[in-house]
Amino acid sequence: MGLFNKLKNIIKKTDEEKEQLNLYDKGLEKTRKEFVSKLNLLGIKYTKISEQYFEELENLLIMADIGVNTVFDFMEKLRNRVKKENISDTKYLTEVIIDELFIIYVDEGNLTDKLNEAPSGPTIILMVGVNGVGKTTTIAKLAYKYKNLGKKVLMIGADTFRAGAVAQLKLWSEKVGCDFIGKEKTDPSGVIYDGLEYALKNDIDLVLIDTAGRLQNKVNLMNELEKMNRVIGKIIPNAPHETLLVIDATTGQNAIMQAEAFKNITNITGIVLTKLDGTAKGGIVLAIKQSVKLPVKFVGLGEGIEDLQPFDIESYIYGLFKDMV
Repeated sequence: MGLFNKLKNIIKKTDEEKEQLNLYDKGLEKTRKEFVSKLNLLGIKYTKISEQYFEELENLLIMADIGVNTVFDFMEKLRNRVKKENISDTKYLTEVIIDELFIIYVDEGNLTDKLNEAPSGPTIILMVGVNGVGKTTTIAKLAYKYKNLGKKVLMIGADTFRAGAVAQLKLWSEKVGCDFIGKEKTDPSGVIYDGLEYALKNDIDLVLIDTAGRLQNKVNLMNELEKMNRVIGKIIPNAPHETLLVIDATTGQNAIMQAEAFKNITNITGIVLTKLDGTAKGGIVLAIKQSVKLPVKFVGLGEGIEDLQPFDIESYIYGLFKDMV
């Protein structure tokens, strides 16, 4: 069992890796307690694999918010593997389940959590997502992370019509200690233009652009995002380098619907999943990968400004299953 044995050797990781593991450990505690405890009970209830075992496992996976279609595909692969390898022991099958869940994420190539950074000049990241998902806070956490890595960061407040949005982002820029450009009740693309001109003149390394979160009128939002992309590309060729969609893990399957809607109206390159620590349905990570074929680049594992972490599939699987290793 490749991954299962890898998780057993987790103590050999570096201190930095262990620190990340601890964050995943705490952040996935609710999901682990809910999901893994039930999986353990299933293994006690059924010592041998049966159709009843498969039915209860299927229901358990759906309850973890892995997604119905993902679960159906997963169960088919699991049944085939059980038949092919003549597996009868549920304890051994648990190890197979962990490996197969890992394979769901890395299937069709390893989707990297690394940001696509510009080879020269500023890296431009457009942040999108509906209101209330933690977009502004996520921008602040990203700014904090990259500022601590020695990067010069600029926030651009292009959510210009939502009351208080620009002021809120400006406040965060002051807390984090990074540059800020923003103006209320004006054309968002004009603010972006001014911000990027500033970035070029002031040797900014990373630009984080806040945008409106109105998904109700998709046509207007699509037109607005298209205009933003044209302005960005005109000033900085091949930008934006990332368009990250911020979604709230606690909204479950609704998060997938948001991801699909945004993917249809603009070129999303990755997902930031906030409030993963606030849900018992952490399987949503796998559902997003399977449903919208986008990498989760960052996950929110707590309320602290340092709790936004690059997504790491091994740490995620460990956070879910460490009590079984």
